[in-house]
Amino acid sequence: MKPIPADRLLWEELVPGGHHWSGLLRRGSVLRLTDLQGGANVSTLFYHHDEKLERYNMPDTLKAQHTAYLTTGHTCHSDMGRVLCSIVADSVGWHDTWCGAVDAEQVRAKYGDTSFQQQRNEMYRNGRDGLLIELGKWGLGKRDLVANVNFFSKVVCDETGALRFVEGHSRADDAVELRFEMNTLVVLSTAPHPLDPQPRYAPAGVRLSAWRGHPVTADDPCRILCPQNGRAFANTERFYAV
Repeated sequence: MKPIPADRLLWEELVPGGHHWSGLLRRGSVLRLTDLQGGANVSTLFYHHDEKLERYNMPDTLKAQHTAYLTTGHTCHSDMGRVLCSIVADSVGWHDTWCGAVDAEQVRAKYGDTSFQQQRNEMYRNGRDGLLIELGKWGLGKRDLVANVNFFSKVVCDETGALRFVEGHSRADDAVELRFEMNTLVVLSTAPHPLDPQPRYAPAGVRLSAWRGHPVTADDPCRILCPQNGRAFANTERFYAV
């Protein structure tokens, strides 16, 4: 990944493994997610910050771009036919869109039962509850949980339809960069992927780095990937027209 220009950097923050985070990324900003140890999973949701009923739509995102996973050049479409964010750089090459976030029952079955009273900050957190905690900070709740992206994770499907988690897919210092085309509420959890076969609860942390991006050009790779993306960018620009 290219170094972030010091004069454009807005902020950086570390999110430990198994934790959760949310925040506003404004139109024109870029967010880099960096896997600090290798094997990270970042279950992520996107909402239009100014009208939160508009949010990331997994089916529209995939069918519009004729893909089952996300990587450089792809965009995350909203359910209003606009672009929430675009993937402008990616050293991983495949991010899962199918499997959702791990819940408390799955964590308990795989790793055992812990509590804050027993282990304090070493307690086992799950992705679904982490996302709900963050959603609650913005007046959202269970009905606002939709299919999420699992950044840094790869899941493949065989000829029988069975899903298989690909171990060792993301390595230390791998990163993905998201350019935001709308004012976007980002909600994420760094709990393990639901299909991660690792028997020990040890999710990796990530670094978040945000900076001011550059205007989108007419020949932007994400815009010209397919006609559907071009129309979604046009819809987005019309929304922000003054």
